[in-house]
Amino acid sequence: MPPPAAQPPAALARSIEAFLADHPCANILEDGRLLFDLRLASCSVSADHGRCLLHLWSEERNLVRTISAIQPRRDTLRLETRRFGQTKPQTLTLVPDPDFRTPTARDTARRRYLRTLEQSLAAHFPGWTPESFRSAMDLEHSFGPAYARGILTKGQSAWAIIGVGPEEPLATIDGVLTLGILWLDYCRDHSNGRRVFHGLRVIVPRGAAATTRTRMAWLNPALAQWELCELNPSTAELTPSPLGHDGNLAIQIPHAFDPQAALERSTVAIDHLRSLLPPELLAATEIRPRGATEIAFSLHGLEYARIRHGLVPGSFVHRDEIFFGAGPSETLLDETTQDLFLDLVDRLFRGRHSLASANDPLFRLQPERWLESVLRRDLSVLATSLGDAHVYSQMFAAASVSCTLLDLVTVTRQGRLAILELKAGDDLHLPLQALDYWLRIRMLHRAGDIARHGYFPGVELSPADPLLYCVAPALHIHPANETVLHALAPAIPWEFIAVDEHWREQCRVVLRKRRNEGLPLSPDSSHPVEI
Repeated sequence: MPPPAAQPPAALARSIEAFLADHPCANILEDGRLLFDLRLASCSVSADHGRCLLHLWSEERNLVRTISAIQPRRDTLRLETRRFGQTKPQTLTLVPDPDFRTPTARDTARRRYLRTLEQSLAAHFPGWTPESFRSAMDLEHSFGPAYARGILTKGQSAWAIIGVGPEEPLATIDGVLTLGILWLDYCRDHSNGRRVFHGLRVIVPRGAAATTRTRMAWLNPALAQWELCELNPSTAELTPSPLGHDGNLAIQIPHAFDPQAALERSTVAIDHLRSLLPPELLAATEIRPRGATEIAFSLHGLEYARIRHGLVPGSFVHRDEIFFGAGPSETLLDETTQDLFLDLVDRLFRGRHSLASANDPLFRLQPERWLESVLRRDLSVLATSLGDAHVYSQMFAAASVSCTLLDLVTVTRQGRLAILELKAGDDLHLPLQALDYWLRIRMLHRAGDIARHGYFPGVELSPADPLLYCVAPALHIHPANETVLHALAPAIPWEFIAVDEHWREQCRVVLRKRRNEGLPLSPDSSHPVEI
């Protein structure tokens, strides 16, 4: 059998781009070890001079490899690479998420954790019986194998129990409360009238309770009792973790900058970049400062070029540098890379518009940013009280944020802060991730930091807590979102807004849900579940 035909460098580069478009939280492994987390690193993929070149860099390391072949697997992409000056190939593996354990290792760890959890519960809650614990996949009810779930019973009394092991990724551990709320709802709905479920106990690894502790403090106490415990897997000891409203709210708030001054500072570089764009693309491009020293060029929310204003190394002379690339890719624009930039521009113009093919990776990349760019033009399509004030995107750096959610902050016409969480695809954890951001904005607002740092100049901010809007296309709303939203404390003024599926062409609201429109977690329905 003849050897497989060599893959053209352009095809290799586009395969990598397509994988990154579908998996924005991808990790890169070498010999089974994590090399780069692309949520925290950058990459450049180029196909010029007859080779496909992959450049990866972060605060910890820098790597350049030539890609000679790609082997797609079920959920991964294996890259055959060569170092400069070496002929022996090496392999890098692109995986879609941070949990890169083998299936066998995952299953073994989860079975071991399930046994430890049952033993710990029996020892810590004498007189109560652990029943029907499992971690099997149940797609119909959104339960995945990472979470162990069961019940504790004593006569007609019962508690819903959910736990997550210490070897799971942090994002999975932080997601346990969403699944816990759904598990309690499931137990009550399937109770057949024989037991009363008092509430939910969530079990997290020791030292990993901060996010869940803060979130649980903002659940509705009228619906259930909410308790949190930390489990030490080495000793099987369970320790209660007290809930607190202000835990894990690490916040960094920069001073607001002058957008016009940033644009004027980089006028020459902006004009140069504009001169390279065809008129049609230039007309659709949004040129917006991201900070005092950085200007972004975006097409329907996809940032494809940026200008950075900084010092020349070793001097006090300022200069502008232009970088280009979509997603995590980034390449310095100069005479040697201008043709590569023009190729990207051509592909952007053909692939990133409302009537383009959904199979194009540039069409699929960063859909939340696309939705933001549509709404930014007129937020009043969501609510008549919005649309007049400045809109800040990703306003604050937080301790724990989703790589797929987009946060916008604005104010209503009455001066009340409004937070918008945008999601272009169904996301089980949208409500609690939106809660995280609402809590941070609320804390900053109550401390007076938002006005003090120069945001919303000339606007008298209302002292009321922020409004919370969750926005998603109607056919991409996860069915569990409403259950979780209704479990939030009454003090959180949330509204869920569904927009038409054709929002890329014209955005309009087709469904609106507010708090107190039905309570699926009624405590009166507390009865047992047969498992």
